[in-house]
Parts: sequence; structure tokens; C-alpha cells
Amino acid sequence: MNWQIWMDVARRSPRRSRGWLRGQTYAEFLMVVLPTLLLMFGIVSFAMTVYTYSFVSNAARDAVRYAIVHGSKSTSPANSDIIQTFVRNEAQDLNASQINVLSCWNPQPSSSNCSGPTGNNAPGDVVSVKVSYSFNPFYPFATVTLPLSSSAQMVISY
Repeated sequence: MNWQIWMDVARRSPRRSRGWLRGQTYAEFLMVVLPTLLLMFGIVSFAMTVYTYSFVSNAARDAVRYAIVHGSKSTSPANSDIIQTFVRNEAQDLNASQINVLSCWNPQPSSSNCSGPTGNNAPGDVVSVKVSYSFNPFYPFATVTLPLSSSAQMVISY
């Protein structure tokens, strides 16, 4: 009779250990998946930040190139509003209303705060453009805003 009890215990033991191992597998799976998902979201968020900074720096260079060929001798001279519209039209997948563009034609009169040309966007003068954007990562819990900005300057050609 004793041997029957031991046989029952031996038969049930593997089933119990398999159930326990199944629970352990789920726990280990979660311990691996959660950090992996956080890492993947971090990589995607970093990539979006790099993309946004790349846009800001390219937009500043493109705006300066636009301004140097649209000087006072051009058939369509550039001003601050035109350059701001030019930059905002280039924005892809970004909130265009958060893009700030500051254009400055040098030399400026002493009373100017570089809000736009005051008749001195002539060939040979320098134009500079600063583009800035407040980037918000898409974390559901993040309230961080990263200020991204870039500037470029060139000599007006036309």
C-alpha cells in the first residue's frame, strides 16, 4: 500500500513542476519584454529628435540660400515674412506653427532688432537666418520640451 502512495506522488510531481515552470516562463518573459519595449521606444524617440534637428538645420541653410538669391536687385526680393513662409512650407510631419524664423540683414540700423530687411538687403551684404523649434517627445508621461535651433548666414548675391 505504501508503494501506491509513492507512485501517485511520482505521477503528480511532474505536472506540478510543469505548471510552476509555466508561471516562471511568463515572469521571465515580462522581465525581458518590458525593458526591450522601453529601449525600442527610446530609440524611436531619439530618431525623431535627430530628424527634427536635421530639419531645423537644413531649413536654416535653405532659407539663407533663398534669401541670397532674392536680394534687393531681384525681381522678387525676400523679406522676413516670405522667408518664414518658405521655412514653414518645408516642414514635414512637424507642427509648423511652432517653427520660429528670425531673419537678419546686416548691416542693420542701430535701432533694429533684426526683424527684417530695412532696405539693406543689397548684393554684398550679409543675411542670416535662425530657425528654432520646440520639440516634444511622444512619451505619454513626458512633459519635456527640447529647444532645437540652427542658424546660417551667407552673402547676398543678387
